[in-house]
Amino acid sequence: MPNASSSRPTTRSSGRCRWSARPCGSPSAPANGGPAANRTTGVGVLDRSVALLNLLADGPRPLRWLSDRSGLPRPTAHRLLVALEAHGLVGRDSAGSFRLGPRLTELAFRADPALDLATVATPVLARLHDATGESVQLYVRSGDKRLCIAARDSGTGLRDSVPVGALLPLAAGSGGKVLLAWSAPGEHVDAVPPEELTAIRSRGWAASVAEREPGVASVSAPVLRPDGTAAAAICVSGPASRLGQAPGRRLSALVIAAAAELAASSLTR
Repeated sequence: MPNASSSRPTTRSSGRCRWSARPCGSPSAPANGGPAANRTTGVGVLDRSVALLNLLADGPRPLRWLSDRSGLPRPTAHRLLVALEAHGLVGRDSAGSFRLGPRLTELAFRADPALDLATVATPVLARLHDATGESVQLYVRSGDKRLCIAARDSGTGLRDSVPVGALLPLAAGSGGKVLLAWSAPGEHVDAVPPEELTAIRSRGWAASVAEREPGVASVSAPVLRPDGTAAAAICVSGPASRLGQAPGRRLSALVIAAAAELAASSLTR
C-alpha cells in the first residue's frame, strides 16, 4: 500500500516564494530600496504588478532582469508587463526594455495641481533650450527623490536625456540640491551638508559635474513659491566636455531668468 504522502502532487521549488523577490522564509527586503516596495495587500496580481513598477523606478530594464529581481517566472512577468503596457502604466524603449509609462505622469498631474507647472513650463523650457542649445528639465520633489515632469532634449550631438517620469536622486545633481536648498523646514536630507545648501541659497543656483552620471554637467535654479520654498527646479544639462568644469559661469543667469519667468507666470497668478 503506498504511503499517503507519496500520492500528494509534487512541486518544484527554486527557494523563492512564488511571486516574491526574496527567498521563502527570509526577511522582507524592498525591491528597490524604498519602504513601499515590499508591501503586500493579499491581492496577488496587484502586488506583483506594483512590484514590477517599483523595479522600473530607476530606469528601463529588460524582461530577464525584471523576472530575476521580482522572483516571478518570465511568462508571468511578461504577461503582467504587457497588461500594464496596455493601460499606459508601462512602456518600452528603443531597445525593447520595459520602462514606466506616460499614464503614470498623467495621473500624477491630476493628483497634484502643482504638477500643472509642466504645461505652463513648455514655452519657458523651449526658450531656455534655444538659448543654451542643451537639454532642459523641470523637476519636482517626490518623497526622497526628484521627478522629471517636463523635458526638452538638445536633439543633436552629445546630450543628456532625462525622460519625463524619471525618478532621480535628490542628493546628487544640481536639480536635486536646488529642491533641497529651498525646501520647507524639516525636509532636508542628511546626505547633503547644510553648509553646501546654504551656499546654494546664497548664490541662487546650483551646479554639478559628474555627480549623478559620469561626464554630465548641469546648472539648476528654483521656481519659487510666494513663501520662498521651491515648487520646482529648472535644470540645463549636457556633456561636461562641452559645459566645462564650471558650468554655472556660463549658464546660471539664463537658468535663473527662466525659473523666475515660470514662477511669475504660474505661481503668482
